[in-house]
Amino acid sequence: MIGRLSGTLAEKNPPQLLVDVGGVGYEVDVPMSTFYHLPALGERVVLLTEFVVREDAQQLFGFLTASERATFRLLVKISGVGPRMALALLSGLSVAELSQAVAAQDGARLVKVPGIGKKTAERVLLELKGKLAPDLGLPSAAGGAGDAHADIVQALMALGYNEREAQAAAKALPKDVGVSEGIKLALKALNR
Repeated sequence: MIGRLSGTLAEKNPPQLLVDVGGVGYEVDVPMSTFYHLPALGERVVLLTEFVVREDAQQLFGFLTASERATFRLLVKISGVGPRMALALLSGLSVAELSQAVAAQDGARLVKVPGIGKKTAERVLLELKGKLAPDLGLPSAAGGAGDAHADIVQALMALGYNEREAQAAAKALPKDVGVSEGIKLALKALNR
């Protein structure tokens, strides 16, 4: 509904902002990671937003980066994790730290965030496994075959194979195989 706000930063009261857009003031809740990087009052600000409607409230959440907003969207889809808890997670951990915690399945790191218990941390780790890349989608420094291997595994998982099956099929492929050829060969091997 409201995907982006561009206006003047009128008030800052953590975690809430008031952004004046053409004479209309929007109250926006932001994670502390966004809050710390905001310009001074009276300055121009651009926020990517997520509009959340519930029976009892309509709330607007803002983010400086697309990765923060995408992570927020993933978090609120998890049973038991509402917008406030997702905001707390993004305030306590950067997207990169959350990605690393998910990759390492490090629940202790999540429990350090106020309001996150052990069961919630375990649920978040389980639900986000494979959805957040530890390198945030940036190409690895190594490049080459490792990237092709990872892409093949991701493609197979997207087609419905579990991680173990996808890894085993990709491991059996020649080292220098390209992604598209590797997917074809892996599918043939999996369908035997």
